[in-house]
Amino acid sequence: MSLLAVENLSARHGLLQAVSGVSFTAAEGEILALVGANGAGKTTLLRTIAGSHRAAGGRISFEGADLGTMRAHRRVQLGIALVPEGRRLFGAMTVEENLKVAGANGRRGRWTIETVLDAFALLKPLLRRRCGELSGGQQQATAIGRALMTNPRVLLLDEVSLGLSPVAVRTVYDSLQTVIAQGDTTIVLVEQDLSRALRIATRVACMLEGRIVLEGKAADLTRERITEAYFGLRRGEGGMRA
Repeated sequence: MSLLAVENLSARHGLLQAVSGVSFTAAEGEILALVGANGAGKTTLLRTIAGSHRAAGGRISFEGADLGTMRAHRRVQLGIALVPEGRRLFGAMTVEENLKVAGANGRRGRWTIETVLDAFALLKPLLRRRCGELSGGQQQATAIGRALMTNPRVLLLDEVSLGLSPVAVRTVYDSLQTVIAQGDTTIVLVEQDLSRALRIATRVACMLEGRIVLEGKAADLTRERITEAYFGLRRGEGGMRA
């Protein structure tokens, strides 16, 4: 049984259909990269799984249990954590305070302030700094650390590299490898950098106009095939699947 299952999921922004009939599963320890152009529905999909956006139809299951209309904070307590696009930190609070707030509302497990700092060593000298004073890379590391403090079983990462310098992206991803190495956290990752997504993911799903039009093991998909799906080239009636 898959840890996370999304079945025929739909979500809207007013009259706009942002996600339409999306289905996929993710097993424990799997890394699924969601790729697609801006406006493809990736962020809305992650927010709907996390419970911060209301589903218009379909089903989201966690360990076989239907999450239904369960609120976002209850999903965090079950083990689903979202690192949102733009990070959404408490800017007036310190790094340490941001981490502690998350830890007080999550599950018990391996992730504590100490283990987060071991993984994201760049945060060690910044614990007393207010998050609003940090660089983009430092904020992203804090946002991921904050999510880890809830001890998630499913970690939803939205646009990890967005707006960051190449050096900052490399630093954040190097630290993220510590999380991946544990092998028991399922990661659903939205990433615009296709090369990086292919390197980190076990599976890739490409979204176009709210639908998944290509899905398969990262090792089986070529960059050319993903690019065709990304831009809607040579799409069949049933979409493209590996």
